[in-house]
Amino acid sequence: MVDTVSALRLSELAPRVLQSEIRAMSVACDAMGGVNLAQGVCDTEVPAVVAEGAQKAIRDGLNIYTRLDGIARLRTAIAAQVARTHGIEVDPEREVLITSGATGAFQAASLALLNPGDEVLVFEPFYGYHLNMLKGMRVVPVPVALVAPAWELDLEAVRAAITPKTRAVVVNTPSNPSGKIFTRKELEGLAAVAVEFDLFVFTDEIYEHFVYGGAKHVSPMELPGMRERTILMSGFSKTFSVTGWRIGYLIADAKWVGSIGYFHDLTYVCAPAPLQHGVADGVEQLPPSYYTGLAQDHEAKRTMLVDALRDAGMNPHVPDGAYYILADASSLQGANAAEKARTLLRETGVGSVAGSAFFRPGGGEDLLRFCFAKKDADLADACRRLRGRA
Repeated sequence: MVDTVSALRLSELAPRVLQSEIRAMSVACDAMGGVNLAQGVCDTEVPAVVAEGAQKAIRDGLNIYTRLDGIARLRTAIAAQVARTHGIEVDPEREVLITSGATGAFQAASLALLNPGDEVLVFEPFYGYHLNMLKGMRVVPVPVALVAPAWELDLEAVRAAITPKTRAVVVNTPSNPSGKIFTRKELEGLAAVAVEFDLFVFTDEIYEHFVYGGAKHVSPMELPGMRERTILMSGFSKTFSVTGWRIGYLIADAKWVGSIGYFHDLTYVCAPAPLQHGVADGVEQLPPSYYTGLAQDHEAKRTMLVDALRDAGMNPHVPDGAYYILADASSLQGANAAEKARTLLRETGVGSVAGSAFFRPGGGEDLLRFCFAKKDADLADACRRLRGRA
């Protein structure tokens, strides 16, 4: 028998892909029975109307494939909500796509609108899934640093990062991991750049209802000249505490949605049918007070964790939105943020994420990210444990 060298191997991309630090810390925290503030699982209660709507849909036999763009009732409800909250009129038949989470929306849109070798601007600190999704498409993410400590947008840095290969920019507002909300003035400046250089704007607005104090969420799609070039991605994982349901949506000009829907169909076929019905019940029936109450509840949770981190000697960046806090970890032992996160877990049993997961190599090494979308009892336990190290 002749020995041969096998041609079987991983793709060129795979060896450079590592387990998400968020997932790794969640596993480590669960293994020791700690309080997991690492992953944004949002384990607060699901609204009864949403849960009951999904259960009823299952009992009623609504368990087969939907249209690739989702059930009409949910698309219509989303269009109405977007019109109310943003003043954006969209056609639910041609401009709304129900997706397998906001990540499914981003993947399908990237396949439809970007080519290998294209460059896409991503603001730093960035959400790792955005960066790695682009890499998975053989698209080149180009980080553009926001200016700490308020994470302000530097339009000159944006302009300096643009090349003839630049095709789009990703905006996450409110942001994971920093909680930054891009102001209207910042978005107007960015919109002018997008128009000047003829760029798409992919906007991830999954945390739009988690806004605190005097801050206001503005969608880039609201701004003059942005209707055609904005790809709005959002969903209900956070708003209804159903992260495992994978019900998201995408809104875009009709000229793009057909191709985006085609690629979403290839990967996912459709979002889970009975869960679409449950979410539709929520969008149709929950009053505006539900969303203001959601923000108020999480603002109180934010205060709990901010105070505990200060007491623990870990100065936090207080977020305007979303439900994450970046905190100073320089007082913890460790050569880098990953080691410091594990030090904190070992000392307190509180799971966090290394800030370096949201920056280019060398960045974020004195930061840890904490999620405060937890049940009050669990969050209070985490706060007690954190104060114990002071």
